[in-house]
Amino acid sequence: MGKPTGFLELTRSERGYLPVEDRLKNYNEFVVPLSESEVQSQGARCMDCGIPFCHNGCPVNNQIPDWNDLVYEGEWQKALVNLHSTNNFPEFTGRICPAPCEESCVLNINDNPVAIKTIECAVVDKGFENGWITPEIPEQKTGKRIAVIGSGPAGLAASQQLARAGHDVVLFEKNDRIGGLLRYGIPDFKMEKHLIDRRMEQMSAEGVEFRTGVNVGVDIKVDELKANFDAVVLSGGAEAPRDLPVGGRTLDGVHFAMEFLPQQNKRVAGDTVPDDLSILANGKKVLVIGGGDTGSDCIGTSNRHGATGVTQLEIMPKPPVQEDKPMVWPDWPIKLRTSTSHDEGAERKFAASTLEFQGKDGKVTGATISEVEWTKTGPQPIKGTEQQIDCDLVLLAMGFVGPVKQGLIEELGVDLDQRGNVFADDFSYRTSVDKVFTAGDMRRGQSLVVWAIREGRQCARAVDEYLMGTSKLPR
Repeated sequence: MGKPTGFLELTRSERGYLPVEDRLKNYNEFVVPLSESEVQSQGARCMDCGIPFCHNGCPVNNQIPDWNDLVYEGEWQKALVNLHSTNNFPEFTGRICPAPCEESCVLNINDNPVAIKTIECAVVDKGFENGWITPEIPEQKTGKRIAVIGSGPAGLAASQQLARAGHDVVLFEKNDRIGGLLRYGIPDFKMEKHLIDRRMEQMSAEGVEFRTGVNVGVDIKVDELKANFDAVVLSGGAEAPRDLPVGGRTLDGVHFAMEFLPQQNKRVAGDTVPDDLSILANGKKVLVIGGGDTGSDCIGTSNRHGATGVTQLEIMPKPPVQEDKPMVWPDWPIKLRTSTSHDEGAERKFAASTLEFQGKDGKVTGATISEVEWTKTGPQPIKGTEQQIDCDLVLLAMGFVGPVKQGLIEELGVDLDQRGNVFADDFSYRTSVDKVFTAGDMRRGQSLVVWAIREGRQCARAVDEYLMGTSKLPR
C-alpha cells in the first residue's frame, strides 16, 4: 500500500470525453486520457483491502491492488507484467469492459471507487508506447497442432496461451478479418481496430497462424479437422440473435443490430458495402429495440450517420438512479446507466414493448408500442397505453439466444445445455466429443469480453493439460 491516507486525501478522477459535436463527426475513439500523475494519484487511492472485493468483481482475477500500488510508485513496467499475468488483452478490457471491479471496490460503498479501468488502460497503453510489449516465443515446441474456431476474445486468448505453451495453433475465422465481435460488433468509436491488428502481429510472431474466410463445417469438414489436429477449441460465440415475431417483422427497414453495426465497421476499415445491401440511418427516424450495450452502439452509430431522431425501447422497468448499496454491494447493481451514446441524443422509453410494425409499399413507416407490466409469466401489455412511433429504420438489439447450430455444431454432434449452448464444465472445458473443447459465449451464453478472455485462458490450460499430462499455464 503506497499511500495509506490516499483514499482520504484524493478523490476519484476519471477520463473525460471530447465534446459531442466534435466526436459525432467521425468514428474515432473520443476518450481523453488522464495525465500520468493523475493516474498515479488514482493508484494511491487503493486501500489494499484485507479482503480485496475488486477480485470478486473481476472475472479474469486481475491482481488490482498490486498494480495500483506499482503505478503509484511509478513502477509502470512491473505493473504491466502483473496486469498481463492475468489478462492477455487489457487494452480491450480497459476500453469496453463495464468494470464490475469498480462496483466491487470498497470505496464504492460511498460511491467513490478507485478508477481501476482507467489505470488498467493507462498501463497497457504506456507499455505499447514504450515498446515493453513484445512476442513471448516458447523455447520449445511440442509438435501438437490445435485448431481454434472463432477469433473473438475467447479464441484470441486461447490461441495466444496455447502458442506460448509451444503448440502449433491455427485460428480459423469465417469473416475476412480477425477479431469476432471485437472487430465487427464493437463500434470503432469505442475501440479502434488497430488495437486488434497490433496484437495479431505479436501473436503471429509467437506462432499463431491466422486463417480468415474459412467457415469450419462448410469450407472444412469436421472429419478433416479432427484428423489434422490433436485438439479443437470451439470459440465461435453466441451469434444467434433474439428475434421479434410480431406483425410487420418482414418489412424492409427492420434489421438485426448485427446486420447494421458490422457494415459501419467495414466502411471505417475501407471495405465496400454494396449499395443494395447497405443499411444507413442518415435522414431517418430510428427505433432501437433493446436497452443494452448493443442498443447503445446502434444509437451512437445512427447519430454519426445523421439520423433525424433515435428512440430506444427497453422492456424492463426504469431502474433507480442510485442502487441500495447495503443490499447489493459488492455485487453488480441494477441501476440506471447512461452511456456516451445516450448523451449524444436519444429518447429512452422503459417498460415498453413493440406490438407490431406498420409499413407502406413494403417499407416500415412506424410501430405500435405499449407499456408493459411484469407478471409471473413475463411482461404483459397494458391495455390503453398503446401509442404510435414513426420510424424509417428499426434495429433489433435484444441480445442473443446462443450459438448458431447449423453447420459446425450440428456436424460435430456435441451435447448442448438447457439453454442451447455447447455443453462443457468450467474446469475441463471438454465437450461430449473426444478432443473437442469449447470456451466463451458459445459455452456460457452471451456475456462480457472479460468473461470471454477468462474462459479462453482457462480452456487453454485444460487443452494443454489434456495433450501434455500437465500444464504450467495459469487458470
